[in-house]
Amino acid sequence: MQTDQDQRTGDGSIGTPTMADVGRMAGVSAMTVSRALRGNSYIAKDTLERIMAAVDQLGYVLDQSAGSLSSRRSGFIATLVPSIDNSNFADTARGITDAIAQTSMQLLLGYTNYSIAREEELIESMLRRRPEGIILTGGKHTPKARAMLANAGIPVIETWDIPENPIDTVVGFSNADAMEALVDKLVMQGYSRFGFITGSEASDTRGHQRHTGFDQALARHGLASKRVIAIDAVPISMSHGGLAIRQLLQRFPDTDVAICVSDLPAFGAIMECRRMGIAVPQDIAIAGFGDYEIASVSEPGITTVNVDSYGIGAKAAEQMIAMLENRSVATTVGTSFHVLLRGST
Repeated sequence: MQTDQDQRTGDGSIGTPTMADVGRMAGVSAMTVSRALRGNSYIAKDTLERIMAAVDQLGYVLDQSAGSLSSRRSGFIATLVPSIDNSNFADTARGITDAIAQTSMQLLLGYTNYSIAREEELIESMLRRRPEGIILTGGKHTPKARAMLANAGIPVIETWDIPENPIDTVVGFSNADAMEALVDKLVMQGYSRFGFITGSEASDTRGHQRHTGFDQALARHGLASKRVIAIDAVPISMSHGGLAIRQLLQRFPDTDVAICVSDLPAFGAIMECRRMGIAVPQDIAIAGFGDYEIASVSEPGITTVNVDSYGIGAKAAEQMIAMLENRSVATTVGTSFHVLLRGST
């Protein structure tokens, strides 16, 4: 028999929504809701539609652990990252793992492939197993995901960003400010004809914020910001960087510096310049973002922005532990970034 962990509050308002709340909104019994959410094929279509509409509106998540966990504690922290192939996000996950090693908790990791729709699916799947808390990458989520997280009754930490409307607690930095700092350094080096290489910013919100910082910095310096090559992919790779630098130089041959949304396309751009017989930085300078390992071993080394990927994870986990122990915490924890000037500029 399905039971609900959370009940109405003493003043009659609804805290974390229950199966009974869904039933009342849909005009059916809690048992019918339970059957519908467990895939019972005998539920009428119009009834199922009313139930699912109520589920979405209330942000209800079926508790699959109810029958098996008498302690009501799962012992894990859920973490969602855009990609497991990206070394920055791998470092963030490692920071979380190292920080929670002092506890008995474990990390449950999922990756969204830069899709907020996929993130919504993973949030629902993970919340069904009642994690102690959840750590997310970025501050953009679907309305249903926000509702589920707001009603989950567990700590929620958004990282890698400073969202305008956080769900709970934030550990991150301004991608726009970090990109502005990079542009400022390059202007001080004497560059004035800036190009920007990016990916599909509709999916990559951090890439969009970096582009915003790029535009803002050039506007402050009275420089044009129209030299942009956008590749319809996310994340953009080394090969995309090679393609993009060719397009940039064909359209804007007098560009003296190209900033890439991350270090991977920056490395691809440098390799493509080498194949074309274009000297970096003598003919064109190239910079990246993120301080991936490849940026330091590339020849020349890639000018970039270090954003302390590991520290973001470690601080998020420390914040999570404090919240689970009911200690007072800051709602926003800013993390550091700094520009690294190397031989590519």
